[in-house]
Amino acid sequence: MRYLALLKAAQPSTPPPAELMEAIAKLGEEATRAGVLLDTAGLAPSASGARVQLSDGRLSVTDGPFTEAKELISYALYQARSKEEVVEWTSRFMKLHRDLWEGWDGEAEILQVFG
Repeated sequence: MRYLALLKAAQPSTPPPAELMEAIAKLGEEATRAGVLLDTAGLAPSASGARVQLSDGRLSVTDGPFTEAKELISYALYQARSKEEVVEWTSRFMKLHRDLWEGWDGEAEILQVFG
């Protein structure tokens, strides 16, 4: 089954520490070797995006930035046996942030991809 993990975070006041980026790269390599990680990438801020909405039969387009306190900042696409397996990989990713970037707050949503 495929799962999409979406990472949301407030815009940090400091850049990510080098040791965090190294640890993320190692975790990504491990997940890729395990055959679980299919794709991952960072996402541009919502200021460069747009929102297309359909409501009451009317289509509207709103340019970013959006007012959410936490923005989507990256994603990871997994091929895993279960949601629990993806929760484990995502938890490991989040723990790296907790341990290596003091004061960083964020959340990840995990959604199954149909098909």
